Amino acid sequence: MPPTWLLAAGATSVVAGASRPIDLGLKPLGFALIGAALVLGATPAWADQYRHAADNARVDCVVSSRDLTRIALVGDGFASVSKVSTGYPYNDFTVTNEPIRGDIYLSVPDGFAAQRLSFFATSKKGYVYKFACTIGGDEAEQIFVTNPALGLEKAGEWEARSGPRETAVRLIQAMATSATVDGYQLRQVAAAPTRIGDLSVRLIAEYRGAALVGKVLRIDNRGTKPASVRARDIAPSGTLALSVATPELAPGAATSVWLVGVAGEGAW
Repeated sequence: MPPTWLLAAGATSVVAGASRPIDLGLKPLGFALIGAALVLGATPAWADQYRHAADNARVDCVVSSRDLTRIALVGDGFASVSKVSTGYPYNDFTVTNEPIRGDIYLSVPDGFAAQRLSFFATSKKGYVYKFACTIGGDEAEQIFVTNPALGLEKAGEWEARSGPRETAVRLIQAMATSATVDGYQLRQVAAAPTRIGDLSVRLIAEYRGAALVGKVLRIDNRGTKPASVRARDIAPSGTLALSVATPELAPGAATSVWLVGVAGEGAW
């Protein structure tokens, strides 16, 4: 079905298959807010180790030579650990499973001869990881492992709360207010701008879930005359929904645009 134009307070929106106006209440501050959220959320504690690992992947890490090393699975927990025992106390490390949170705590004895250690671990949700760790300093260590597949499960649950059109609107609302979306991966994009007539179009952020992808654009009017931001000029094939904060731009003005498409369909 062809898209239907939807008028909202200070915003123009397109939602595929819409049959009546929907007030999204979007404001022309989205790209500034999202940029701030990306900056604020990108500074983890320096002492901790953060790793992304898929099922059956190898996880490289550093463990403490004298204190405890905690390893936690984000959104999951350890069910079992498999390691080889050498039979020599000075060359064996110990692993303790903490049952409440599902973390494991690892320690090496004084005089541990090896410079590296490795073991396999199975999570409560059935994922297997190989840990390959070097021996570090005296201080305690923390390692947090995130499996992208768990995020996709959460994203799928979030998307399943409503039909495709309503979910696309919810995603646009979340992007416009810099809200987090369960399971979605948010990344900042350093893409070079493209020109559509006098308009400069730049992708600045992408939200990627299980079935849907959301994109945040910044559009600047580089011309000397007012310009219109039209959906047919900026929406790639397969776009499910689109919202423009300020459809009419004066010379030198800028606006933010939010688009949603189905992953793998059209240009998505």
